[in-house]
Amino acid sequence: MTFYAHSHIGIAKSDWHLLEEHLYGTAKAAADFAEPFGADRLAFVAALFHDAGKYSHAFQKRLEGENIRIDHSTAGAVEVAKRYGLLGKLLAYTIAGHHCGLPDWGSVADESALAARLKKKLEDYSAFTEEIKLPHPREINLPDIKPIVSKGFSIQFLIRFVYSCLVDADFLDTERALNKQKSFLRESDYSLKELAYKLDKYIDNMCSVAPLTYINTRRAKILDECRKKALHPPGIYTLTVPTGGGKTLSSLSFALRHAVSHGKNRVIYVIPYTSIIEQNAAVFRSVLGDNNILEHHSNFAYPDEELNESEAELSGDVWQRLKLAAENWDMPIIVTTNVQFFESLYASRSSRCRKLHNVANSVVIIDEAQMIPTGFLKPCLNAIVELVTNYNATVVLCTATQPAIARLLPKSIETVEIVEDPAELYEAFKRVEVIDAGPVTDDDLAEIITGHCQVLCIVNSKKHARLLFNKVKSEDSFHLSTRMCPVHRSEVLKEIKERLENGLNCRVISTQLIEAGVDVDFPVVYRSMAGLDSIAQSAGRCNREGSMKLGRVNVFWPEEHGMPRGWLKRTASLGQMVLERSDDPLGLEAVKDYFTLLYEIDDAELDKEGVLAEIKEREKQLEFPFRTLSDKFKLIDDRYTNTVIIPWDDLCRKILDEADRSRFPGRYSRMLQRYGIEVYENEFSELLKCGALRVVGGKFYVLREEICEQHYTQEIGLEPFTESMFLHDSLII
Repeated sequence: MTFYAHSHIGIAKSDWHLLEEHLYGTAKAAADFAEPFGADRLAFVAALFHDAGKYSHAFQKRLEGENIRIDHSTAGAVEVAKRYGLLGKLLAYTIAGHHCGLPDWGSVADESALAARLKKKLEDYSAFTEEIKLPHPREINLPDIKPIVSKGFSIQFLIRFVYSCLVDADFLDTERALNKQKSFLRESDYSLKELAYKLDKYIDNMCSVAPLTYINTRRAKILDECRKKALHPPGIYTLTVPTGGGKTLSSLSFALRHAVSHGKNRVIYVIPYTSIIEQNAAVFRSVLGDNNILEHHSNFAYPDEELNESEAELSGDVWQRLKLAAENWDMPIIVTTNVQFFESLYASRSSRCRKLHNVANSVVIIDEAQMIPTGFLKPCLNAIVELVTNYNATVVLCTATQPAIARLLPKSIETVEIVEDPAELYEAFKRVEVIDAGPVTDDDLAEIITGHCQVLCIVNSKKHARLLFNKVKSEDSFHLSTRMCPVHRSEVLKEIKERLENGLNCRVISTQLIEAGVDVDFPVVYRSMAGLDSIAQSAGRCNREGSMKLGRVNVFWPEEHGMPRGWLKRTASLGQMVLERSDDPLGLEAVKDYFTLLYEIDDAELDKEGVLAEIKEREKQLEFPFRTLSDKFKLIDDRYTNTVIIPWDDLCRKILDEADRSRFPGRYSRMLQRYGIEVYENEFSELLKCGALRVVGGKFYVLREEICEQHYTQEIGLEPFTESMFLHDSLII
């Protein structure tokens, strides 16, 4: 009997995808993917066994059109567990989960758990052993991994990376057989050496025409130090550069030169906020070309369906190539978020894990490293250590305020600072003085703000921003918060920048969203008491271009609003402590003092979901809870929010009309993301209950036009008008 892996609609059965051909093709590709971290034989075996269950007659009948459900994934898992002992147990996770995701080991009482599936009664697939030559147990072995964190942590990490190799190879081999045109679009021939040369040429040209100022001289020195350190061995580096030091292009220069020097495959630029990503990705594309930069984050998702006319931004082939590369990160330069990067390292679904093997042997720049959420700091640092130790990665922690993480790293791990004298560099770029303004009422604060021609005031909650703005409201005053959809915020920011550049009056009340990568320059900033890292981000919006000797950042306690609850209250309290006992609270010693105090807590608070404990619990038995880990490791908990579309302008209304008429409304998701605001689940329920929302295309919830007229304003955005909205109005951003 001839066995097939996949059928083709409208094609003769004799031309279907042969199962033997699929298994060997997938095995070869998986082995190639795993070679950089020494797991090529493991990946080969996993791929060779992954579709063993398709050798059953029942599965072949299914391919011929019979409406029967067949579990073809478990057979290979059972087979490797039987043949290869402990290594087989590791491989069983990857094979059993190659469609539905890595399973928990679990118990025999849970039919979805690996423990139960290995005891499952299966269709006869014995033809597999007759057609496929099976490797002898002596032919496979565990790669030479160093369990620097712990043996269990390293092994579960390895399983996930082998799984990545298997699922990507499986997808690609199937695609080659069933969709040659799509497979052809993936082909690329990039050279990191050429990209490094292109970047060097761009930067050198930029430097040659820049005025010979003191600041530009210092920027050139930072660049030179980055280029020189790029030749040093792989490892964990820190790049401590103040705002305005040109760290974006200098760090990319380090990464590309280091990649070329040490044979790395790609550069991954990890950034905490999408607003910064969009800026940096645009710069990278302008220098290195659209076809070399993959921007991968929630605001830049590639739709599943074909491009429609109003959505086209790039030429067809480039767009399709980028869309395909988002699946597995097969691109020279990836620009992504903390959420996408770190959550993928603890994921279980094939769609999230598929890219992981392309993280191996790469240079990873983690920008604004202090923004890694403290509640997940230990798992994130452990993942970084694992990537550097066992997966040939180099990681750069890039920030103006380096977190004090030395005590949290294994003793054998040393970080290397790229610039020679960060403290002296801080003094050279110092542009602000931080002043403790003490307790301030809203009335006094409003009077202070109106007394300045140009001033930025950043507060800790949407409620405070709204109430304070209403006290200072005028034609030259502006409000910013996430109650405004992104398109609306962009329009307001554009007007703010134009007024600042033209020397016009400009008073801005904002939540902390303006701290993240928003390029504005105010002579005076007022900041509600917060953590020192947030105060430093606020300071980056003050005297940004150095037009004054020193700008003023005034830190105050909001008398009527108090502090945010929980962890944010702790960071604010520590910020005040350092502010009171330091002459320069943004100096490197003060920042180190702050982060040392911040991390002097029980280790459980640095792993608030107990991710590492879950891994350790049954590590000796190699029984790991992959699905549970994935559910727990969520840097941003989006399980309790929903998106509401604001029909802000004619373009949005046109897109909504198209989506409502389309057979594939999902293709409009990316365009509508810039018109969405996030509301909490109970807010969403109340909006539905009071009839404030309409459904478009069976997919999008849209605020009704009449509600917009009443409650969505040019100045504030969506004003609270239900009980839950008033309740959540006290939350940050």
